[in-house]
Amino acid sequence: MRVITGNRIPIKMWVTDIDNTALEQAIDLASLPFAYKHVALMPDAHAGLGMPIGGVLATKGVIVPNAVGVDIGCGMCAVKTSINAKRIHRSTIEKIIAKIYETIPVSFDHHEKPQDEALMPQGFDIQALPMIKNLYKSALLQIGTLGGGNHFIELQRAESDNALWIMIHSGSRNIGKKIADQYGKIAKHWNELWYSDTLPGLEFLPIETQYAKDYFNEMKYCVEFALANRRLMMSRICDIIHKQVRSVTFEPMINIAHNYAAWENHFGQNVIVHRKGATRAYKGEIGIIPGSMGSHSHIVEGLGNPESFMSCSHGAGRVMGRKEAIRKLSLEHEIEFMNRQGIVHSITQQTQLDEAPSAYKDIDFVMQNQADLVKPIETLYPIGVVKG
Repeated sequence: MRVITGNRIPIKMWVTDIDNTALEQAIDLASLPFAYKHVALMPDAHAGLGMPIGGVLATKGVIVPNAVGVDIGCGMCAVKTSINAKRIHRSTIEKIIAKIYETIPVSFDHHEKPQDEALMPQGFDIQALPMIKNLYKSALLQIGTLGGGNHFIELQRAESDNALWIMIHSGSRNIGKKIADQYGKIAKHWNELWYSDTLPGLEFLPIETQYAKDYFNEMKYCVEFALANRRLMMSRICDIIHKQVRSVTFEPMINIAHNYAAWENHFGQNVIVHRKGATRAYKGEIGIIPGSMGSHSHIVEGLGNPESFMSCSHGAGRVMGRKEAIRKLSLEHEIEFMNRQGIVHSITQQTQLDEAPSAYKDIDFVMQNQADLVKPIETLYPIGVVKG
């Protein structure tokens, strides 16, 4: 860990290869009057909107919509199966991947018909949620869909016992983005009326205001919707696999989110911890840290390090932006790299290279940098990848 001082509060960094934009954003965070104790940057940190992705910000008295991000509740889930991945023929993997594409809408696609309301988050008064009540019908078409960008479904082989695993990375789809955008605009509007000199992208809502309470409640709904979304996809993937391998059994699903804010107690104070592309890693907590579509991922156990607000990275982190990756990377090299490992994938054109393996940091280097945050307990190698 490296510490940068000289701002209102320090910046504690587990990242050693941070880009200048992300560092400038972290310095901005450390100057905020409501920022608490220190800013924490995980080893996968890179520039985001207002706040670095891979950043952790604790605040007193306010909530910052852009410190959560536009894909509220985005996260990972994983399930271990009883199948020996080394005994599955490539043709079977190809059939499973093809059926997943048939069953689960990807990118901007949604279901044509509303899904069962019983699949949606329960225990919320929808009419008391100002935006969700108007987005609910569209959400019934979105639940059980993957999305695009860095969202993925992977079939993986475990290093320890060759077990087949299923891993999903997805979030709250368009409803989360609409919530984030609307409350970001509200925060900006009121900060201007309050003559606040808060930097662009870091507008805030005082927690005692109705706007902040509404955002907090709608954010919590999006977190639960994102979980329900992943759970439904996982259920349908398990059904697909079961039809190919009749005797398969599935262990309970592991789930962890990495875009949200929550009340937590740190250093003796109740504060609002914003994790934007960062995963909670309380002591003994099981988490998921994916690599790229061409590298291994990790199931981890949290070490509860207080200096990171008990957090860790949410993945490998980007080493170059999307447009830069499409412009600079070699399509032939990326395809050959994936093919050499025997991974069933769908990279066929230059415009897909924004998610190519070379666009991401070395996952081993990232894990070394957070050895005091998490302990790896399983390593998973990709054998089939679905991307949006």
